[in-house]
Amino acid sequence: MNKIKANALLMEYNDIFKENENIYRGLARRVGLSECAFWILYILRADNEAPVQSDICACLHLPKQTINSALKKMEAEGYLVLTRGSDLRSKRVSLTADGVRLCEKTVDRVIGVEQNALNGLPPEEQTLFLSLFRKYNNLLKNYMQEIK
Repeated sequence: MNKIKANALLMEYNDIFKENENIYRGLARRVGLSECAFWILYILRADNEAPVQSDICACLHLPKQTINSALKKMEAEGYLVLTRGSDLRSKRVSLTADGVRLCEKTVDRVIGVEQNALNGLPPEEQTLFLSLFRKYNNLLKNYMQEIK
């Protein structure tokens, strides 16, 4: 593939990627949440168990301090509680009744819309889409390690 075509493909990919980010950023703003708070609530609703803070950091690929700040703010607002995990350093994150109500008005609706959008693709395209996206990310991660 020539460099001009490769650059055009990268520009299209980045445009799609940034548009997707903007969809979620705008949505979080519309429902009165920071992006970080939105994604924390999303994880809490998608996960059947109360995760520990480090699990949330890993899922969101964000620094511990960023997550910690958002968790403390959400705890102060009464949306979640932090309890001791299996060791002294870990904190388990759970929703309060107010947090559940907030999720029902926000992230639960988003998850439903996402499921509808994904179901708009035939099952084989869903599998292909996710497989190729994961493959691209793995390749990108490996090649990025070459940059010093």
